[in-house]
Amino acid sequence: MKNLIIKNKEIITYIFFGVLTTLINWCSYVLLTNIFDFGVLTANLLSWIFGVLFAFITNKIWVFNSKSFKPKIVLKEVLGFVSSRAVTGILEVIGVPLLASTGFDNIFYGICKQLGITLSVAFTDGIYSKLSFAVIVVILNYIFSKLIVFKGKNENPENS
Repeated sequence: MKNLIIKNKEIITYIFFGVLTTLINWCSYVLLTNIFDFGVLTANLLSWIFGVLFAFITNKIWVFNSKSFKPKIVLKEVLGFVSSRAVTGILEVIGVPLLASTGFDNIFYGICKQLGITLSVAFTDGIYSKLSFAVIVVILNYIFSKLIVFKGKNENPENS
């Protein structure tokens, strides 16, 4: 079991910090809308920025072990990270309504009814399309970070 954890440390830490990133995004959104009285657009944008900033720092240091803080390297990483997150964000914004419009969610609504699930969230318009795209986005974000943004950082000690 220990070897399995060590072997998959990068993916485990990526998922762990991804969950924390999501919590930061959602909690900051709630605080910004309810306590600081920001509008939905502003609160959503700021909470996305907070989440991406947190994700960048944790991915850089703990997930992909990029220890360099040379301005040129950090700037390149930040630009790549934010760009890739923007691309997957746009993909999700476009993809969720498109998938939902195909009737994709109706399959899951039927399954929920058959299973006797009555929670209203299980019947929210587009929820299964959103969940499906969330999985796709997480996978793409990991691939972009691993292969483009932090490519080979944990193998190159002179970046420190």
